[in-house]
Amino acid sequence: MTGTRGGKTAHVISHSHWDREWYLPFEKHRYHLIKLMDRLVETMERDPAYRSFHLDGQTILLEDYLTVRPERRESLQRLIREGRLNIGPWYVLQDEFLTSGEANIRNLLAGLRDAREFGAVSKLGYFPDSFGHIGQAPQILQQADIDVAAFGRGVKPTGFNNEVTEQAAYESPYSELLWEAPDGSQVLGILFANWYSNGNEVPTDSEQALSFWDERLAAAEKYASTPHLLFMNGCDHQPVQTDLPQALRTAAELYPDIEFIHSDFNAYVKALKQSMPDDLSVIRGELRSQRTDGWGTLVNTASARIYLKQRNERGQTLLEKGAEPLAAYAHLLGLDYPHHQLLHAWKTLMQNHPHDSICGCSVDEVHREMVTRFEKSSQTAECIIADSVAHIVKRVDTSAFGGYGEQALPFVVFNTTGWKRGGIVSAELDVSRIYFREGVEFGEMKARLKTLPVNGGAIVDAEGRQLASIVTDLGLRFGYDLPDDRFRQPYFARTLRVEFEADDVPACGHRAFAYIPSSQELGELPEPRFASEGSLLADDGRSLENDRIKATVEDNGSVTLTDKAGGRTFRGLCIYENAGDVGNEYMYRQPNGETAQTTELLQAQVKVLTDTPYEAALEIEQEWQIPEEAEASLARERDELIWFTGRRSVRTEQTVALRIRTVVRLQRGGRGLQVNVELNNTARDHRVRMLFPTDLRTDVHYADSIFEAARRDNEPAAEWRNPSYCHHQQAFVSLHDETAGLTIANKGLNEYEVLCDGRNTIAVTLLRSVGELGDWGLFPTPEAQCPGMHGAELMIIPHGGGGQRTDAYAEAYQFQTPLYVGTTGVHGGAVPPSYSWLNWSGRDLALSAFKVAEDTGDVIVRWFNWIGEATELAAIPAFAHERMAMSDVLERRGETLESDSGGGFPVGPHRIVTLAITPQLPD
Repeated sequence: MTGTRGGKTAHVISHSHWDREWYLPFEKHRYHLIKLMDRLVETMERDPAYRSFHLDGQTILLEDYLTVRPERRESLQRLIREGRLNIGPWYVLQDEFLTSGEANIRNLLAGLRDAREFGAVSKLGYFPDSFGHIGQAPQILQQADIDVAAFGRGVKPTGFNNEVTEQAAYESPYSELLWEAPDGSQVLGILFANWYSNGNEVPTDSEQALSFWDERLAAAEKYASTPHLLFMNGCDHQPVQTDLPQALRTAAELYPDIEFIHSDFNAYVKALKQSMPDDLSVIRGELRSQRTDGWGTLVNTASARIYLKQRNERGQTLLEKGAEPLAAYAHLLGLDYPHHQLLHAWKTLMQNHPHDSICGCSVDEVHREMVTRFEKSSQTAECIIADSVAHIVKRVDTSAFGGYGEQALPFVVFNTTGWKRGGIVSAELDVSRIYFREGVEFGEMKARLKTLPVNGGAIVDAEGRQLASIVTDLGLRFGYDLPDDRFRQPYFARTLRVEFEADDVPACGHRAFAYIPSSQELGELPEPRFASEGSLLADDGRSLENDRIKATVEDNGSVTLTDKAGGRTFRGLCIYENAGDVGNEYMYRQPNGETAQTTELLQAQVKVLTDTPYEAALEIEQEWQIPEEAEASLARERDELIWFTGRRSVRTEQTVALRIRTVVRLQRGGRGLQVNVELNNTARDHRVRMLFPTDLRTDVHYADSIFEAARRDNEPAAEWRNPSYCHHQQAFVSLHDETAGLTIANKGLNEYEVLCDGRNTIAVTLLRSVGELGDWGLFPTPEAQCPGMHGAELMIIPHGGGGQRTDAYAEAYQFQTPLYVGTTGVHGGAVPPSYSWLNWSGRDLALSAFKVAEDTGDVIVRWFNWIGEATELAAIPAFAHERMAMSDVLERRGETLESDSGGGFPVGPHRIVTLAITPQLPD
């Protein structure tokens, strides 16, 4: 009894796709990982015929294992160096869309660093179960010398008898294809057309093996473009098949014309490349299962447990736009760059980035632990920021404030973005401190501090200009210093908060200001600059207006916004939408026949919240009766494992109050209207979105993705059957026509949809409440209903059409990045009071990173080109340096550039460009 399929080679690759946490919390999954790894090491050491195992492309599994089994490190190193255990290149198998561009690169850098320590790395872009794939992945991989990617989602295999015909985009007749990034970079793509379990649990019994292989061989041959057939011997958390060598011997006996080998990806890819046809399909850009019915794309993980996404955005920003650049500036002034601390903070953050973690599609215990990790990572980042700022401000020349007397309180405002900017600064300043070491009795200490005159005062810049400000006395505060050379130093202080609008803070730099107490002599200072320009608030108490925009709150709480430059008015902004959700953490499913409710017909309470010379804000309060939850039938459908697409449950007629507080805020120098939302969620099984009708005539829109503003169609492909057509975003989503545009920026709101409702309405998800994980069983997740208070931050940015849109994109990036503040004294310094560490220019380029490379000590600066046209980058470091060279995502030095010529060099369409600048550090 034998099969007949000659001339083929079956490459069987053993693996176990290891979701670090998912339907079990991390430690329970790790318990089973230890057993798997113990068995794997023992099997490989005992049986040389068990040749190879692919450790899922993520090095964190080694960390997790060796934390419990440190004595196995030498055995692992030996197996890795022998090429039997294949590791890397990633640290974790991240969700590519829900982690930032820099986080994706730090993930690669950390994985490669770990792999080097063990002696070898798998140079394969491994994405077995990512929920869609970013368009720039081929460019990132190519820059890292990885020319092959293996993935399981995003492309629809068509299997037309291995004939390459004119295929629609995002379809391939083969499991092999060419995947091309927007800049033209290509990698060989290996699609798990029959999933990454098509060679799982191979039988050793001849009769069972014949049935198994007849089916599996036929399925693989349907899509393979070469005689080399790929069989993945594993699945999610799959134990090691220790008898695989015997199973392959059985298969070889049954199919003498087929070579069965216990293979690895190196051998398989080498054989594949020698046999590939010349006419593979080219699939371009993002792979999001565009040519499918839309029910299995898992895109709504972008709105599951949104609080996690918001914490992640904050954590990434603290590291990318706070700790790294500020530590780099401090390093250029002689402070050691904290590579080890940054790596620890990044790794802690990235432990929340696996696709079942950041996606919010795990059991409740998983996501409770994630909150702690977010806090731990942010705490380290905040310490790095504090140390870096403290080092820098001591070297900033603040002597210009010396003329105001000893009580002048200088402080420095840092802008780590790539654009000169302004913004509202709030700084807490200690007018006076009394340290415990001074021996003053506590009562006397407090009495002295309470009697200090701190009312009033002024903010001035280094040029002597007085700025409009608000000073608030915060009273007494306990604090302490932690010196590096002595015991902690506690104190009481009299503290005040100053708030003002800082303008023209240089890109990649800082600007110094000072608070001058009212008891000090201010001399011939002019009046505050904005005192004569009037309020931003109109007499009606409903409108905010500056030189660029006018915003009016209507009776129903919606906003009418006019762009003064272009004359375009947008109406009905900030309406809320509520709809039921009988889906799960993976997918949104509106109940059959339900029509979404909106606040369009509600009456809102509007009042003035803030009215200062530099900012005004209106508060909008609404109480909205919405259905309390789904009917009891939903629980029965879950218990019976009825797939969410087939559920018939609707929401109950019983209602609860959804109380919403919206604050719209306009700064005098602002380009957009800030929107802050607070809502108290007492309902279940529903979704809340904010709507922004654009009335723009366009069939496409743009969304901030990973190193690109991805162009996407407003309407789905013909195959799409899901009524919802949601997408991922990072910092913004934007529509424009020839004359006008509207960009909606956000902080940690990763899901949006452009509604084809005749108005091209942008719908941004603020909250989604569901009660189960979903997928392969029944896993209740009551905490995914997200009860309690929730917040959201957005910005509405009107602008011109066409090329002006990237100015709005830059504004969206600045919206996500805070201005950092450090206090200091009056002193001289080598660094001017207004200073930028890097002078650069480049239309349509976004600055993405400013950090120090661990291997070379070079200052690494990265940009990417937002658009599909070539542009030019000019960059001149303001710090002493030996050379400036081209680099890549791995921070390696390449071609040396003329660094001080002031001339630019071309940057191709959608290109990611990195420079390595070798600094001359002070002694």
